[in-house]
Amino acid sequence: MNPAVNPKRLIHRASFWINALLLLLLAIVPPVLFITGQPYWLDIFTRLVILALAATALNLILGYGGLVSFGHAAYLGLGAYAVGIPTYHALYGGWEAIASYNGFLHVTIAVSVSALFALLTGAISLRTRGVNFIMITMAFSQMIFYAFVALENYGGDDGLTIDVRSEFPLISLDNPLTLYAISFISLLLTLAIVYKITRSRFGLALQGARSNEERMRSLGVDCYRYQLVAFVISGALCGYAGFLLGNLDTFISPEMMDWTRSGELMFMVILGGASFLCGPIFGAAAFILLEQLLRGFTIHWHLPFGILLILSVLFFRGGLSGVIDKVRSKGSNS
Repeated sequence: MNPAVNPKRLIHRASFWINALLLLLLAIVPPVLFITGQPYWLDIFTRLVILALAATALNLILGYGGLVSFGHAAYLGLGAYAVGIPTYHALYGGWEAIASYNGFLHVTIAVSVSALFALLTGAISLRTRGVNFIMITMAFSQMIFYAFVALENYGGDDGLTIDVRSEFPLISLDNPLTLYAISFISLLLTLAIVYKITRSRFGLALQGARSNEERMRSLGVDCYRYQLVAFVISGALCGYAGFLLGNLDTFISPEMMDWTRSGELMFMVILGGASFLCGPIFGAAAFILLEQLLRGFTIHWHLPFGILLILSVLFFRGGLSGVIDKVRSKGSNS
């Protein structure tokens, strides 16, 4: 190897092109599949992109902040209900006067309610650490879960059908390609937001608190404030992902807020590589596509799926992105 070449720069450049290739494939492959008469796969990829967006939001506090939240599915649910509840009242409750089909209204409700709930829960949860933090975030998520189960007006445990998708000027979310395009662009914007945050002074302070919170405090950094702001941003982005998910499924239920859904988001981050910008996308892609592959072989796909997930956690330290970096590192040293 040429000694004048910086190995770290080569690894960084290779990782950049791998991530760019992944995003390029997501931009091209799903529309091509739809055009060639396979609309089912466009729905799968739309779900993949939306969940990757939610996992990227979780990665902001999990990968970069070291905060293991077991309750982020609650924000997905709140975002989805921000679409379903106004639409329900527009159809049956006479809310037409306030434009309850308006997509901008839905987005505003989804993001603001999720951010407010994240502020309230984060202010309490961040007073604890470790297992206690995990359990409190899960408890808040379950609290919202059971609250919506009890709301019989909105379907309760049976869920609520969204009869009309969110409406935007000149944009129809009833078009599958349009919905995918908006979801994909939203993912790119979320990646840009997380990238800017993690490379700002705010992001460096957040990562410093993950590494050694006591030392950061000794330097005069208010770690609690930084972590709370990151928690609110993460919750708001997850709420927006819930808005997209509600429009995709046109059906919402409390089940999407259950702690198991939070576990799936967490696993996507870990599988793809926590603290890697595009790690959650790799994780979401592996999770969703592996699930679809195993469904085609057996109705008891949960067993091999669970075994594969356990093995990946045990042997893929650093996730898929970490494996790619290790391979690139060995190649640059050879």
